[in-house]
Amino acid sequence: MLLLGLAAALVLTGCGGDDDAGSTGGGSTRADTTTTTGADAAAGGCRRAEAPKPRPEGTQKRPPAAGLAPGKRYDVTFWTNCGAFTVRVDQKAAPATAASFVALARTGFFDRTAFHRIVPGFVIQGGDPTGSGQGGPGYTTTDKPPSDTVYERGMVAMAKTAAEPAGSAGSQFFVVTGQAPDLAPEYATLGRVSKGLSVVERIGQLGDPSSGGSGTPLEPVVIRATKVSGG
Repeated sequence: MLLLGLAAALVLTGCGGDDDAGSTGGGSTRADTTTTTGADAAAGGCRRAEAPKPRPEGTQKRPPAAGLAPGKRYDVTFWTNCGAFTVRVDQKAAPATAASFVALARTGFFDRTAFHRIVPGFVIQGGDPTGSGQGGPGYTTTDKPPSDTVYERGMVAMAKTAAEPAGSAGSQFFVVTGQAPDLAPEYATLGRVSKGLSVVERIGQLGDPSSGGSGTPLEPVVIRATKVSGG
């Protein structure tokens, strides 16, 4: 499984408005804006959501041929049943990773996928179309991070298997919810949460503490829509 290492115990095998309308490059999707009350209320103030049906992996055969426009700003907003958050992409730190992630977001690759791993005080991880923790787009990119990289709260990086080289990335990403967890500098950095960190923290409370590093979610947390801005 694509899992993140936590110290030496685990091995890696990813405040805007809470809900809004969002669109992807391949179409338009309306995110839910209904108030969270009654039977719709889930743990942590999120709206109840059904786990999305697994989709095949490997649907993208190769990474994008072109990189992002140099010097341009790119933001990726995720609308979830727990609210919305935005990632400011850092293409200087990881140009191949950034170009791939933006291209996937524009095609709606992340829409109707779930955060399959939630470890309170550590990370939330998503981006797998299969929902199993083992899926990806069908290709990998590589942007080896500097040796002094520290994965601080709010940073977004890419998950990989233990067997893959440092900086390998597919589609699975994680957002750090703890304070500078003790991770080796092996995971390509995508950027930081620029808006909606409170939403990320809300999601980060929905992991089963008894599941340990596997991070079994207590409730489905679903990415309903994504939108790329800038460029």
